[in-house]
This record gives sequence, structure tokens and C-alpha cells, in this order.
Amino acid sequence: MEDILDTFLVLVDGRPHPDHPADGNLVRRLTEKMGQLTFSLSKVKARHDIAAAIEEIKRQLQEGAERRARYRVDDVLARPAAAATSIDPRLAALFTKRSQLVGMNVPMSTLINMLSASDDDMSNRKMKIVCVVGFGGIVKTTLAKRVFDEFKANFCCAAFVSVGRIPDLKKVFRDILINLGHTDSNLMVLDETQLINSVRGFLESKRYFIVIDDIWDEPSWNIIRCALDDNNLGSRIIITTRIHAVAEKVGCSYQMEPLSYESSKQLFCGRIFGFGSKCPDLFSEISEKLLRKCGGVPLAIITTSSLLANKPRNIKVWSELCDSIGSGFESNQDMDNMRKILSLSYIDLPCHLKNCVLYLSIFP
Repeated sequence: MEDILDTFLVLVDGRPHPDHPADGNLVRRLTEKMGQLTFSLSKVKARHDIAAAIEEIKRQLQEGAERRARYRVDDVLARPAAAATSIDPRLAALFTKRSQLVGMNVPMSTLINMLSASDDDMSNRKMKIVCVVGFGGIVKTTLAKRVFDEFKANFCCAAFVSVGRIPDLKKVFRDILINLGHTDSNLMVLDETQLINSVRGFLESKRYFIVIDDIWDEPSWNIIRCALDDNNLGSRIIITTRIHAVAEKVGCSYQMEPLSYESSKQLFCGRIFGFGSKCPDLFSEISEKLLRKCGGVPLAIITTSSLLANKPRNIKVWSELCDSIGSGFESNQDMDNMRKILSLSYIDLPCHLKNCVLYLSIFP
């Protein structure tokens, strides 16, 4: 219909010609009006065709509405045979081998020191919450899991649960209870309030250690925090997030930093040539280019090196991969997972920074 209206404006809805503006001359004005009348009479066929076209569209709309009512489309519910479920790409970070972890010693010792008890007995009994904050792919989850494995033996019970960008808080509370060893079989029928009360009741007299991974907003953390009661038994909590507002809410935070060049190189070469091995001189220059593109982000280094490990050790192949990394032409499961994780950081940017990133992508 918009197209038809545009046609109407062009063919029918005439305007006084800009070269002949109306003025005070009566004869000239009369001549122009007569010309416009003649011009209008010559467009009767165009008016008729446009009216017919609009009527045809109205007729098609009416038929569509009648078909919709006849086949009762709104009453049909989609029931796929097997709903496609996406696998959390961060899941692999929970099961990374210790031998493959590089540059973790300093962050681990720092985080453990932040969680450890002090000399003050009263301070020891207070619950401590530490937030690990950093952008996607900087291995916050890997660090939290490593500290969790090292530290959990010091507590009565422990749990590691993930939240995610679109949180299901019922599932989060159920996961906490199940990880802590709660055996109630009625968890699925409880609402949020009942689940919070169950968590608080279960932890009331226990010294616990809980990791809440990947929190995206303050409201979600505020609700989860309600379930984690400070019972003055020296419990510890780690949360990981990309959102600095969440970290500021917690107060005590550890900022994750990209890997140093040496650690990046160690991780990169270890994935391709075996840990403890050095990069051959033939590939040293192209390796430096690839590492600069990865920018010290462990996820990018691991993904790129894993891709190269499955390719021929040929300088031309490596150069082609280096040129194609930013274009998205290279594709495998690891690359897709990396893009999925990093794209979440892009989605969370404010609009003006999204535009900035798009310009940088177009004009690297």
C-alpha cells in the first residue's frame, strides 16, 4: 500500500510547477487553473488503476484473515520432536587439565590470599565475598574452578554453579542445593522463595564455600545473595562477572588481566608443539603476529593454537590463517565457541561503543 501511495503522489497528486509560481495576474492564474484541470482529467485512468490496486490488496488481506480463522492457526502449538539445546561453550573451562594452565599461579595465589583467614579471630568468622571481574575469554571461570578445587577441602560443604546471561534463578538455587548435598526430591515444585528458604536452612549451621559463576546483572546477584546467609562461621564466596557494576556492589574484587607475552607464547607453543617445547625459528615471526592478534586473551590463544595444531606445519598455511582470523572465514567448533563467548561482550556494550567497534572492524 505504501508503494501504491508513492505512485499516487507521482502520477496524480500534481503540484504547481516551480517555474510558474502563482502571482497577482488574474489571467495567468486562470490559465494555470485551466491547465491543472486538463492535467487532472488526463489522469482519470491512473486514478482508477490505483484504486483498483488498493481494492485488490484489501481483497487479499480479507482472504488471508478468513484462512487464518478457518484453519485456526492461533490454536496450534509448536511441538518439536527434539528441541535443540545449545551447549554452554564455557563448560570446557571447568575441566581444563592442570598441565595446560599457563599464567595462573599469580592470580591463584592472590585470590586465595583474599579468601584466606586473617589473624583477627572476629574477622575470620565473618563471611568473605570476592568478585573476579574481567571481559569474556579471560578465563575467570577457569581461575575460579581451580581455586575452588584447591580450597573446598577446608569447608563442610561446597558448590560451584553457573548463572549465565539469561538467568533461571530457580535452577541456580536447585543446583546450589544439589551440589551442597541436599537430598530433598521435591525441589522441582518449589518456587524462588521456598528455594531461598531451603538454601538458608541448609547452610544455617555450616561453614560453606560457594562459587557463583558468570553473573550478568545486579538484580540477579541481589536475589542470590539473599540465600547466602552470613552465619559467622567463616564461609567464603567467589562470584565471577563481566559487569563492573556487580563487582562494585560486592566491594572486594580481583581484576583479571590479559596474559603477558611470555605466558601467551608458552600457552600458544605448548598447545601446538607440546608443553615445554619451543616454537621453531621458521614459525617465530608468524607466531608473533598471531599472538598480537590474540592480545593476551587465553580463549583466543587456545582457539587459534588448537586450530593450527590440526593443520600442516607450513608457513603458507599459518599465514593464511593469520590473515583470515579477523574475517571469520575460518570455522570450526572451537572458533564458533570463541565467537559466541566474545560476541556476548559486544552485545553488552552501550550503543556508541558498538558503533565504534563496528568502524574498527570495517577499517582495521
